[in-house]
Amino acid sequence: MGILENLLVQTVARALLLAAAAFVMTLIVGSWWLRFARKHKIGKQIRIEGPQSHMVKMGTPTMGGVMIVGTVVVLTILFNLVNQESMLLPLAVLISFAVLGAIDDWMTLTNSKSKTYGFTVRHKFLLMLAISFIASMALYLPEPFGLDHGGRLRIPFVQDTVNIGWWFIPMATLVIVGFANAVNLTDGLDSLAGWTLTLAFAAYGVMTFLSEPRLTNLMVFSFTLVGACAAFLWFNAYPAQVFMGDTGSLALGATLAIVALQSQQWLLLPVVGVIFVAEALSVILQTAYFKFTRWRFGEGRRIFKMAPLHHHFELLGWSQPQVTQRFVLIGTVAAMIGISLALTFAANSSQQQVAPAELQPTMEMAGQHKLQ
Repeated sequence: MGILENLLVQTVARALLLAAAAFVMTLIVGSWWLRFARKHKIGKQIRIEGPQSHMVKMGTPTMGGVMIVGTVVVLTILFNLVNQESMLLPLAVLISFAVLGAIDDWMTLTNSKSKTYGFTVRHKFLLMLAISFIASMALYLPEPFGLDHGGRLRIPFVQDTVNIGWWFIPMATLVIVGFANAVNLTDGLDSLAGWTLTLAFAAYGVMTFLSEPRLTNLMVFSFTLVGACAAFLWFNAYPAQVFMGDTGSLALGATLAIVALQSQQWLLLPVVGVIFVAEALSVILQTAYFKFTRWRFGEGRRIFKMAPLHHHFELLGWSQPQVTQRFVLIGTVAAMIGISLALTFAANSSQQQVAPAELQPTMEMAGQHKLQ
């Protein structure tokens, strides 16, 4: 037990040290990126039809996701990749979606989204779908073609993992694409996406640590992202000096989905990421209702004053910091609920491994120790 405890302490220490290193490194990279973005006029374009209070943000440096993605990639390759091929998948997804988002950001900045470049909304969605499908296959397929996760998922209060078979592939694809877009929609207020991502990755860091067996490298990866996202908030706090852009929001949303899928805890993703889900649903409902009422009554009507949801509350009179702080409070509670639900599976798993009461009591004590 002493050896196991020492290994556990070392793993937690590595996770926390990498989180701290990611924080410091992102601050350094962020300072450089601000100077670079201002020099080369990499500034945000604001929607004219959006809240007028946002017009002051015109020209604020964007593509700040570069500082998060770059830091996490470097630290993971240096300290969390040796003999851990399973980390290649979340890294590949992080980089792929970051590149896709960076291209989209750059085309927005240069007003070059045209048929000449061939990068329309439809093309962007198809590329996201393709990357997500490949990632889902990599999770599902057996070794050496994939990580051999099959179609397994963990359900709270159920003792065994449930295998949904090949249905996992289309569902995982939709989860990755859905959360990439959901985080992208959430990234509309200063520090909102940064805070909710920090909370979500922290929740999955705890959940992967408490799982049976412990997913230590996925835990370390999650906390590395926590440190990087927290440092991004240094620059993104109201009033923001830099925005995440599609470079960060698409990459981090897709990576959060991959962490959830790889840990088999993706059923809890809508709980942990409740703010992302609410933001995405508000857009879907607003669009669907507007189209339906225009078809039915000849005039489009709206459910919300404006979508995504954070704009609705802004137009109700809430200030930007109020919206962000209240959404973050909800996200914090949601993260705690997600962890508590994950613990029900961990508890059931541990109880299955515990020997009957009439057998060695020391084994029962060892089983209880795993829950601490």
